[in-house]
Amino acid sequence: MTQALHHVSFAEFYPFYLSEHSHRTCRRLHFVGSTLSLICLAMLAVTGKPQYFVYGLLCGYGCAWIGHFVFEKNKPASFKRPLYSFMGDWVMYKDIWTGRIPF
Repeated sequence: MTQALHHVSFAEFYPFYLSEHSHRTCRRLHFVGSTLSLICLAMLAVTGKPQYFVYGLLCGYGCAWIGHFVFEKNKPASFKRPLYSFMGDWVMYKDIWTGRIPF
């Protein structure tokens, strides 16, 4: 699937995305990073301070990349498919909240 990765829909990409997040600690780090990013966006909305946008990016991608490089031992999918990976992060976040994917 990785060779055809550039020619798939998001629905076809998402199972690949999940396979790249099989380590529970990696998924947990994504979840924590996404939650912190949402808090940073809320702080941006409340304070109007643009540094919270930067903090949100650092929290989200920092946690995710630690999960990939340290626990999954793979490269984040965001390097190859940034939009689908961003979408996958939030679908996985929802799937963890709803219990479809174990935390």
